Amino acid sequence: MTEKKAKPMNRKFTLFLILLSVTFIVPNGINSQEDQLIKGCIDSLRAPFILGDRSMKAFLTGDEVAEFRATFFKGNTYRIVSCSYEPYQIQFSIYDTNRNLLFSSADFNNVSLWDFKIEGSMECIIEARLNKEIATSGMALLLVGFRYNE
Repeated sequence: MTEKKAKPMNRKFTLFLILLSVTFIVPNGINSQEDQLIKGCIDSLRAPFILGDRSMKAFLTGDEVAEFRATFFKGNTYRIVSCSYEPYQIQFSIYDTNRNLLFSSADFNNVSLWDFKIEGSMECIIEARLNKEIATSGMALLLVGFRYNE
C-alpha cells in the first residue's frame, strides 16, 4: 500500500477562493457608488414633490442617447432631475410624441433639474446624452417627481 501525502491547497482551490472574494467585494463597492448617486438625486426631490415609480438609468458612451418615455398628467407639477458622477455631465431633452422639442437642459447651461406644469395629459419622450465637453462616458440617472396642485 502506498501512502498518499496531504497536498497543500492546490491552485484551483486558491483561484476559486480569489474569484469568490472578488464576487462579493467588487459589486458591493459599485453598488454603494450607485446608491450614493441615487441618494443625491433623490435629495433634489424633497417635499412637496413625490418620487415617481421608476428611475431612468443608462450608461452612455460617446454619442449614445438614452431614450425614456413618461406620461405626464394635467394639473400636476413635475420635476425632472438628472444626476451623474460629475456636475453638468448629462444633458436631457423632453419631446412630445411628434418629436417637437419641449425643453432642453442644454439651452439652460445644462441645469440638473426642471420644474414644469402640463396643460393637458400627454406622453413624452425624454432623452439623455453626455455633455461632450465634460465626459466621453458616464452614468445618466433621471428621476421624475410630481406634486398635486391644489
